[in-house]
Amino acid sequence: MLAPYAVRVEESRGRRYPEPPHAYRDDFQRDRDRIVHARSFRRLENKTQVFTNRYSDHFRNRLTHTIEVAQISRTIAQALQLNTSLVEALALVHDIGHPPFGHSGEKALDEAMRRHGERFDHNLHALRIVEVFEERYADFPGLNLTFEVREGIIKHSRDYRAEEHPELSEYLLDLRPPLEAQLIDLTDEIAYNTADLDDGFESRLLDVGEIRREVPIFERFYREAEKLYPTVSTKLKFNEALKRMLNRMVGDLIDTTRQRVREAKVETPGDVRRHPERIASFSVDVDAERRQAKEFLYRCLYYSEQLREQKADGERIVTELFDHWMREPGTLPPSYREMIDKGEESRARVVCDYIAGMTDKFILDQYKAVIGTPTSG
Repeated sequence: MLAPYAVRVEESRGRRYPEPPHAYRDDFQRDRDRIVHARSFRRLENKTQVFTNRYSDHFRNRLTHTIEVAQISRTIAQALQLNTSLVEALALVHDIGHPPFGHSGEKALDEAMRRHGERFDHNLHALRIVEVFEERYADFPGLNLTFEVREGIIKHSRDYRAEEHPELSEYLLDLRPPLEAQLIDLTDEIAYNTADLDDGFESRLLDVGEIRREVPIFERFYREAEKLYPTVSTKLKFNEALKRMLNRMVGDLIDTTRQRVREAKVETPGDVRRHPERIASFSVDVDAERRQAKEFLYRCLYYSEQLREQKADGERIVTELFDHWMREPGTLPPSYREMIDKGEESRARVVCDYIAGMTDKFILDQYKAVIGTPTSG
């Protein structure tokens, strides 16, 4: 049973290119499945989340992170009686626009584009992927996803201004996205705040004492684990604390969002869209705990001295390859040269699209072939 404020597939605004209904899957289920079978989704397996493969094969990559976000999102959607197929599709697609080397690759690509008067935005690139670059069907370009999934790709984590992005005018930029889309950015944070603590501990770049001192929510649950399991290993106590931390954030997001729905007197998806602010939210207390964990991870893991070389390598590789192909577009693959020759996009955008679609391994191979300088990878 769906809540009255949930998105109903029969009320979807449909696909850009109409298709006949499927015999046993609704349109949001088909979107979910098209995303899972997309080449861009498979490439996530070889894109950095925090650690490159030189550390270990056990750490999260973009694909395993995406699967964790989908699991958390589906659980919360079920509790709130939202459309779980739509939520799952949005969770699975939310990171496909990310370039290689994680946020360092994204930073370098955006800085390169700024020099040419443009920008790189992974949400907008994800929309280009599902609309243009995926080639699977003879009847239409891209994946031909429903409006609600395409809208959620660009609006799940931020609001775009119509005057700054006239090309997005069809996506109701003056309205909020449905609750199904609003959840994704919050579940993304739940997933990476807990997972990155886990991987940071496993990598030995973070230690339990440091996390306990800096992350109060973790400390509270670690003390609880010590009382319940005094004889087990530190690693198992760590796991118990992290599990409780995740459960607290998930439960709070469910309870707070349900309460905010009641307070806003939301009864339909239209009410959600017209509300002056997003409704999905953590409570004040848990949001403060979330920020503390996030700030700790930025300070002690993401920008740590130990990862500085990895980040610098990623930024340098992206920047040097971008500059090379801007100077010598004739060395691009034929399909990308053709886009430049036809004037469909600027040279900078075409080079950006090419790099953004690469996996970590492929861009390293390209760097060695094109630039010829060994890297630490």
